Amino acid sequence: MASGEGSNFEALVNACRADHLPADVVQLVVNRPQCGAVERAERLGIPTALFDHRAVSSREELDRRIVAHLDGEQLDFVVMAGWMRIVTDVLLAAYPQRLINIHPSLLPSFRGAKAIEQALEAGVCISGCTAHLVALEVDSGPILVQAAVPVLESDTAETLAERIHAQEHRILPLAVQRAAQRLGLLPALP
Repeated sequence: MASGEGSNFEALVNACRADHLPADVVQLVVNRPQCGAVERAERLGIPTALFDHRAVSSREELDRRIVAHLDGEQLDFVVMAGWMRIVTDVLLAAYPQRLINIHPSLLPSFRGAKAIEQALEAGVCISGCTAHLVALEVDSGPILVQAAVPVLESDTAETLAERIHAQEHRILPLAVQRAAQRLGLLPALP
């Protein structure tokens, strides 16, 4: 699931295709028709489904439509790779312990939107990213993987975001693997 440019989506597809992660990305769900993730999916040959959040009356309705759409797929996980919508119990109940999110901060610090800007405003020396299981409270689920990124004196939101994105691309496939190991879908690493 993606709302933006889709670089994390593409990193996950590439990890699967390079056999770094024994999985397949079977579909991309987007909530914005013009987001860059759609172009990436077309280039990568991944089917896309649009669920425009502006066309529904509630978050629950959006999640109901997504769950109904995905119901026919044999999915082990749903990965929120830049999905900029708050999910509800509807989606969580459909995929318990199987909904993964990537967030651009070292949780539990700087939850929610604009995490990179929050880190810069706080004056931290280290930021990073977290891949975690999704819980009802925003950015609060069990942590699967984190990566630290130094915050430089010269950093802007854009320069820090670029370094954090590079780490997100690295840890998201690892998080999917760890989540699969937790559920016994893949053998645990030694």
